[in-house]
Amino acid sequence: MQHVVRANFFGVTSEKSIVIIGGGPAGSLAAANLARAGRRVFLYDEKLAWEKPCGGGVTHRALVEWPFLREAAVESKWIEQCELIGPSGRGVSFHLEQPIAIFSREVLNGLLLERAREAGAEVIRDRVVRIDGAPGNWTLQSKTGSCEASHVVIATGARSPFRKQFSQPFRPEDMLVAAGYYIPGSGQVAKIQFLRGLQGYIWIFPRLDHFSAGICGRMDGKNTPDLRRLLEATLPQLGLSLEGAKFYAHVLPSLGPESLRNPAVSGEGWSMIGDAAGFVDPITGEGLYYAMRSAELLSQALLAGCPEAYASLLRQDFLPELERAARIADRFYSGRWLGSGVLDRMIQFTACSASFRELMCGLFAGTQRYQDLKRQAYRRMPRIVVESLVSAMYRGARRASPVGANYSGEAQCRSRRWRRFP
Repeated sequence: MQHVVRANFFGVTSEKSIVIIGGGPAGSLAAANLARAGRRVFLYDEKLAWEKPCGGGVTHRALVEWPFLREAAVESKWIEQCELIGPSGRGVSFHLEQPIAIFSREVLNGLLLERAREAGAEVIRDRVVRIDGAPGNWTLQSKTGSCEASHVVIATGARSPFRKQFSQPFRPEDMLVAAGYYIPGSGQVAKIQFLRGLQGYIWIFPRLDHFSAGICGRMDGKNTPDLRRLLEATLPQLGLSLEGAKFYAHVLPSLGPESLRNPAVSGEGWSMIGDAAGFVDPITGEGLYYAMRSAELLSQALLAGCPEAYASLLRQDFLPELERAARIADRFYSGRWLGSGVLDRMIQFTACSASFRELMCGLFAGTQRYQDLKRQAYRRMPRIVVESLVSAMYRGARRASPVGANYSGEAQCRSRRWRRFP
């Protein structure tokens, strides 16, 4: 059956009509915010709540920003323990002072879509295939009908077919490839393993009844079959088998500093948010926080009647942070620090220094900004060196002493494990 949605029915003028294409976290949050403020909002998504292939981790920073995620009565897994494994094979296990929540994306998307409905947005399960017209007078054609509106919000992810209509399409060097498996089982520890020659990592995130085990890397360096082979070769070392596993693959944006400095994500009568705009951490690939934050910033601009303010709000908020991450990404994965690879040195200090562990916990929580990371690391360096020396002395004394001997250095080594993984 054909449907036609017009911007001015029910007495709502076209100036207040907004169509959002894409029902993920960015699109759903924008729809909820705008509808709650009295705007007439239509949210189109072909699948609605579905299991997007990703880890599903929500940082402490996001949980503080949007408390309903923490308070929602939906399935999630709270993780307080993390293992990092470096390219050398050495690893460290440490406690996360600020736990992360891991959601199934089907559950998370469903929660956000329901909030949009409750706020008054009209959620339509359909696929928009074409956008015609001009600012203030758009016509959107879907598979089953059409819609007219004054402002279009594109929230359709990294593969958005509308980027090339309004902006520049992503280049291969602007993208990360991710591949992985949903593996039956569960656990309490999130694991991250870095591999030599890969600007990316392997993750193992436990959910309620399965693991999300995946790998990501740059498209200009590795393709999906390459990454899949690396992942399959590594999973047995991490204690997982592929029996009963379900494969997935997808792409996500990872923009360079030039692209992030002045991203072309808005114009007269249109805006992009979330992955469609390229708002993903170029180092970690984390995008949920930036998707939802961009939705909030756009909502603020539209509700203020100044959609052109969206670009400046982004620059005042998180764009400098993403740009800084893009500038240091190569050094993070391939650089050297104090005579060793950055990643292995980072893991060594995490194992031996409580001060450095605080920095790492902040990175996982999303509260430690890249812009301040170098300064914080060097400010703490004297203490980090002392704590590392005490830890090394304690390990040496323990190896040379009878079993059970106690040393004052043990306090420096509490809550960590430093070992070579198989």
